Amino acid sequence: MNLDLRSTSGPIHEAFNSGIKEGSMVTVNLIDSTTFEVIVEGATTTRHKVTLTAPYYEKLTGNRVPPEVLVEKSFRFLLDRESNTSILRSFDLPVIGQYFPEYERVIQGMLD
Repeated sequence: MNLDLRSTSGPIHEAFNSGIKEGSMVTVNLIDSTTFEVIVEGATTTRHKVTLTAPYYEKLTGNRVPPEVLVEKSFRFLLDRESNTSILRSFDLPVIGQYFPEYERVIQGMLD
């Protein structure tokens, strides 16, 4: 099955205070059907390239939220644990679980 992960919602911009300094922004942009650019703006601005396959998206979300929301919340999860400058510049979303074994359980709760 070929699932098109593109969303009609456009980029997501959200400022949040947990894990990064107040006033920082996370922007998620769709590059292609499985690749996202994530920009974290704060004291230091970082850019990240994240890939997300349809099966992994379905496993974590049950198609309940757009893919951009999963990516943004995944960065919220990461930023609660490390600075944006410590996050890999390019990675597949499942890699998070290799560094943080609780990722899948926690992210599913963050999406409810």
